Amino acid sequence: MTRLEKNALAIGNLKARIRMSIIYYFANQKNYLVSGTGNKSEILIGYFTKHGDGACDMEPIGDLYKIEVFKLSEYLGISEAILEKPPRAGLWNGQTDEDEIGMSYDLLDQILYLYTEKNLKDTEIAEKLDIPVDDVDMIITKIIRSKHKSKVPESPKKTII
Repeated sequence: MTRLEKNALAIGNLKARIRMSIIYYFANQKNYLVSGTGNKSEILIGYFTKHGDGACDMEPIGDLYKIEVFKLSEYLGISEAILEKPPRAGLWNGQTDEDEIGMSYDLLDQILYLYTEKNLKDTEIAEKLDIPVDDVDMIITKIIRSKHKSKVPESPKKTII
């Protein structure tokens, strides 16, 4: 990642955190809870900003893969104009989720399902989906590297002297 890309990411994360601070401000004023927009695909690979769009009091679609969210949206009659828009966080011009993730949600969801629910190995997944094992490993690496985003921060244990 270049210095320019790192700076854009840092600014994007800052925007997400400021946006969530504003949302929590109004929720606090009205004694509301904040509903999250994360889905299983994005949560598993850590495709959210910690203390930004990942901050919420409840995650109503958090157990649905992104493809299931699309299907649910169609079932609910969500406007085609919305359904046809590429998913994006809106943190910088031209950004789309799939470009940033490095693959389509359809492929991502298949990899995630086979890895997390069927417990297949990277080589088995690559063979089954007829894709390079590097694509599978990229997603597994995202899962491993982002685990800290979904955990309560660790506290050191006090010791008795």
